[in-house]
Amino acid sequence: MVLLTNPKRIFEMGSGFGYSAYWMAKALNDPDVKIICTEGAPKNATCAMSYFERGGVADKIDIKIGNALKIIEETTGFFDIIYNDIDKHEYPTAFEKAAPRLRKGGLFITDNLIWHGRVMDKDNEPSTTGVRELTRLLYESDQFFTTIIPLRDGLAVAVKL
Repeated sequence: MVLLTNPKRIFEMGSGFGYSAYWMAKALNDPDVKIICTEGAPKNATCAMSYFERGGVADKIDIKIGNALKIIEETTGFFDIIYNDIDKHEYPTAFEKAAPRLRKGGLFITDNLIWHGRVMDKDNEPSTTGVRELTRLLYESDQFFTTIIPLRDGLAVAVKL
């Protein structure tokens, strides 16, 4: 999917152990590609960096420890892809902060939009309502064309128009 946009700059909100960033970096052979990863847990960030180093992609990845919503505000420039996988209750805020930072034609990709089926039942936990609200924002936005791919737990792909 990352090859669709020929990206130079990618911002990952919530990196965990770096699995998604690793595969994005592996797919992109361009030495000028830069992926900024954010992770709130220092232990996870350290683990991710060791995977990046062992996998030969560390030169493409800059991992920042802290709150992704604050880090994106502190980072300058536009991005070709913003991958969102932070705490689900923060999904609507993630979209609000990410949307202005995407270039036209850029992708806003979000994981877990099916959220184990909870979005379809009466679950009103903050995580579930956050996923529902993001889905509403994406589909109501006239700045994005959005589809949800029903792979595993659902992947939203929104193209900035």
